[in-house]
Amino acid sequence: MTQNKSNINIPDEIICNRIFLIRGQKVMLDKDLAELYGVTTGNLKKTVKRNIKRFPDDFMFQLIGEEFENLLFQFGRSNWGGTRSFPYAFTEQGVAMLSGILNSDRATAVNIQIMRIFTKLRLMLVDTLELRIEIDEIKKSIKTRIKTLIWCSAILMN
Repeated sequence: MTQNKSNINIPDEIICNRIFLIRGQKVMLDKDLAELYGVTTGNLKKTVKRNIKRFPDDFMFQLIGEEFENLLFQFGRSNWGGTRSFPYAFTEQGVAMLSGILNSDRATAVNIQIMRIFTKLRLMLVDTLELRIEIDEIKKSIKTRIKTLIWCSAILMN
């Protein structure tokens, strides 16, 4: 990783562990983003609310009770304390939009790193999909050969 002006060095694993799959989308939660940016969750939410037109539903959405409980249960996250409202989840586009409204060097550096990780995840997904397609093609080829061998064996047996 290249160094930048603010000299931020967050291990990629920490960011990867804060990307969740909710409603079929890879998202990051407001509390995690605030921590990475070095701001309070309240200040992050205030900034977003002042710029709410930049965050349509496909950029950001608020979790509902069941989603939040599943998240807590699945990951054993007990450090949410006395939250009064359910967290906001930011999609990749929402995280990118945050870079336009958060002006600190740290926020800019962290956003660049997060965008790179989202890109790596997308490439891994494409690579995995390509491997699955190749495996399916090999399976089809093997099934065809087996059927041919069985057919030939049946003819030779008669």
